[in-house]
Amino acid sequence: MTAAAVQLDPIVPPLARSAPEGGVVTLTLSRPAQRNSLSEATMAALSATLAEIAHDRDVRAVVLAAEGPVFSAGHDLKEIQAHRSDADRGRAYFEEVLFSCSQMMRQIVRLPQPVIAAVEGMATAAGCQLVASCDLAVAGAKARFCTPGVNIGLFCHTPMVALTRNLAAKHAMEFLLLGDWVEAEDAYRMGLVNRVVEPGAALAAAQAMGRKIAERSQVPVKLGKAAFHTQREMSLDDAYAYASQVMTTNMLARDADEGISAVLEKRHPVWEDR
Repeated sequence: MTAAAVQLDPIVPPLARSAPEGGVVTLTLSRPAQRNSLSEATMAALSATLAEIAHDRDVRAVVLAAEGPVFSAGHDLKEIQAHRSDADRGRAYFEEVLFSCSQMMRQIVRLPQPVIAAVEGMATAAGCQLVASCDLAVAGAKARFCTPGVNIGLFCHTPMVALTRNLAAKHAMEFLLLGDWVEAEDAYRMGLVNRVVEPGAALAAAQAMGRKIAERSQVPVKLGKAAFHTQREMSLDDAYAYASQVMTTNMLARDADEGISAVLEKRHPVWEDR
């Protein structure tokens, strides 16, 4: 896999981006010595790369992976603590960092292409939030998840937003109130991940899912992802009205005509992504 690093950290580039393979791009958090923490540089690199990918017609799905034994340990606590001595005790910096992180998470949700997390090792705090923000997630059997803020006097408020949109309420509260490690199989049972695979196989499994998505017409994929997230915030009546409008738009697309015709004519469809 050829990878071009996003040059925002002069010492260790925080992110590597692969060339598209079958329409799938793999983004790899690449600071294992720093436990792939979501430092300012890492968040800036990921945000900038997602902005580029959003307009790249060659990218049909994105896999988010990480080097080393930790997927992501969440925010860089050293960066946070360094601002305790600011005149405002760090308030302005904390607000800025949390805003940047929230913006990046929303970029993942709003990216036209589906994003699949490939998790090996540990995903904690905002790293767990990162997994929850992805559209799909595959975990190696030894992967573990945690929102441990409560253990250090800091409730994981922003990870809570992503967790409550993935998990049942009591499962989310279990994560947030207990701060315990959740093993991969339990994360699957709770709905945080879609599949659990053999240790070390998460990346290949996530890339295979990405290639399967990439084979589809991108019209329904992009319309569908956007509609999925939009209707979740609506009342039942509004959601059905909105979904009906979007599906009508989808039905008028050339590829919908082609797909239905292919079924009736018992042949494989030929997609044009329009």
